Amino acid sequence: MFIRVKTSKNSPKQSVQIVESYRNEKNQPRQRIVRHLGTAFTEEELKRLKDFAEFEKAKLEAEKTPALFKPEHLAEAAIDARKNIDDKPLRVNLKNLREQARITTGIHEVFGSIYNELGFNNLFDRRKESAGKNLRHITMARLANPVSKRSSVQDLSKDFGINLSLDSVYRMMDNITDDIISKAQNCAHSAAKGLLGEEISLLFYDCTTLYFESFTEDELKKNGYSKDMKFNQPQVVLGLLSTSEGLPVGYEVFPGNQYEGHTLHTVIPKIKEKYNLKRVIFTADSAMLSKANLDYLEKQGVEYIVAARLKSLTDKWKAKVTESNAPLRSFDYGKDTRLIVTYSDKLAKKNKHDRDEAIRKLQEKLEKSSNPKSLISNYGYKKFMRVTGDIDCRIDEEKYAQAANFDGLHGVITNVKDMDDSAVVDHYRQLWLIEECFRISKHDLKIRPIYHWTPKRIKAHILICFIALTCARNLAYRVRLRFEPMSVARIVNALNHVQLSILWDKKTECRYVLPSKINEDARKLYKTVNLSTNTTPYKM
Repeated sequence: MFIRVKTSKNSPKQSVQIVESYRNEKNQPRQRIVRHLGTAFTEEELKRLKDFAEFEKAKLEAEKTPALFKPEHLAEAAIDARKNIDDKPLRVNLKNLREQARITTGIHEVFGSIYNELGFNNLFDRRKESAGKNLRHITMARLANPVSKRSSVQDLSKDFGINLSLDSVYRMMDNITDDIISKAQNCAHSAAKGLLGEEISLLFYDCTTLYFESFTEDELKKNGYSKDMKFNQPQVVLGLLSTSEGLPVGYEVFPGNQYEGHTLHTVIPKIKEKYNLKRVIFTADSAMLSKANLDYLEKQGVEYIVAARLKSLTDKWKAKVTESNAPLRSFDYGKDTRLIVTYSDKLAKKNKHDRDEAIRKLQEKLEKSSNPKSLISNYGYKKFMRVTGDIDCRIDEEKYAQAANFDGLHGVITNVKDMDDSAVVDHYRQLWLIEECFRISKHDLKIRPIYHWTPKRIKAHILICFIALTCARNLAYRVRLRFEPMSVARIVNALNHVQLSILWDKKTECRYVLPSKINEDARKLYKTVNLSTNTTPYKM
C-alpha cells in the first residue's frame, strides 16, 4: 500500500488516497483505491491529510480493523445478525409485526469504534473485564446524554438495550486507580501523536474550576477562587493539556484552593518525564504569568509563550506599549525574552463596547440601590465609578481614559528564539482550542457540577469525562480532515438519530431489524471511522 496525492489540473485542490497494487487474472499490474482520505486546498491541509493517511495506512497494513461495539441483549443480537445479511427477500405479513424495541446504535458504533481504537477498552486487566465494559458503557452514555450516573444507567436500558446496575457502575468507579488514570492519558497522548504524525512539541495548558453540589470541604474539595462564581461551594481545580490541534493529551486534578499559577510545579515535570518530549513550547494565558513562574520555566529549560498583563506593567512599559497602534510590535523584555504587542480594531471596538455596556448596567443598578456606596469596589468595571452624595453616580473619567489606552492591544511574552513575532502570535491564538475543550467538557459533557463526594469517585468521574472528551475531539478532528468541521453537539445529535427498530412477528415469533434512515452527517461520521451504513431490513 502507498499514499497517493492526486492533483487537479484546473483547481488548487489535491486529493489524498491510500492505494494498493495488485495483479489481475492475466497477471497484469493494477492499482486500486483502498480509501479516499479527503481533499486539501493548502499546504497545511495537505500535510495534515498525509499524516492522517499514514495513520490509516498503518492500521490497514497491520490488519487492525476496529471491533464493532456490541450492546447487550437485543441490541447485541441485532448488530450480530447484520453481518449475515443476504439479498433474499423478506416475506412477512406487516399486520403481524409489532415493535419490540427501538435502540440507538450510532453513538455505540461510531464512538465505540474510536474508544476501542484508542485503547481505552484495555484500561482494566482481564480479571476486571466487567468493570472495563461498564466504563465503556458509561462513557458512551455521557457522550449521548450527560446526566447523573443513575440517569445514565436508566438511559442505557431505555435507549441502548444495555442493562447495568447502578451498584456495578459505582464498583467500577471505585476500581479506577491512579495507574488506570495514567494509562488513559497515555492512550490519549499516543492517539494525538498517531494522528498528527509527528512528535508533539507545542502544548497548550489551562486551568478551570469544577464545583460540587455540596458545601462540605475535605482534602480535595476546597473553597477557592471560582470561575463559575460559586465561591461558597467547594471545588477542585482541573489543569488540562492539549495539542495545537485541540487533541487532549493529559490532565491533573488539584485541591480547590490551589492557585492555578502554582500548578506548573506539578505539570512541567510530568510533561518532561511522562511524555518524553524532546522539545516543549508551553503556551498558557495570563493566569500563568508571574516572575516566579517564568523563572521556574527558564530553570526547567522549557520554552514558553504566555499572555502578558499589559495593564499591570510598570509605568515605563505602559507608555511604550500604548504609544502606537501598529498591528505588531516587538520589544526586548529581559534576557532572551520578547514582549510582542498586537493591535486590532475589532478588539478595540469590543473592549470599548464591553466596558460601556458594563458601566451602563452598573449605573442602573446603583441608581436603584438605597446604599450605592456598598456596591462600589475596585473590582472589574466598578472601579470606573465614583459615588458622591447619596445617589450621584459618575464615571471616573481619568480611570476610564487610562483603560481606553489599552483598547485593542494584546501582548505575549516568549523566550522562543527560532520563531518570528508573527509565528509566536499565531501559536498563541490557537489557545482557544483548549478553551473549547473546557467548553465542551462543561456544556456538552456536563463535567460539573460533580455529585460524588469521595476523592476516588471524583477522580473517576473526571476520568470518564476526559475519555469522552478525547473520543469527541478525536472524531471531530478526523471528520474535519475528511469532510467538514462539525461541533461535538452536531456529531452527537447526528449519531443519536441512528437507530434500529426490532420488530416481532406475533404469529411466526421471528424477529426482524429495521435500521433507521441515515442522515448525511451520520453518513460522513460512519465513513470517517470506516463503518458501513447498510439500512437494508434483515432477519435476526
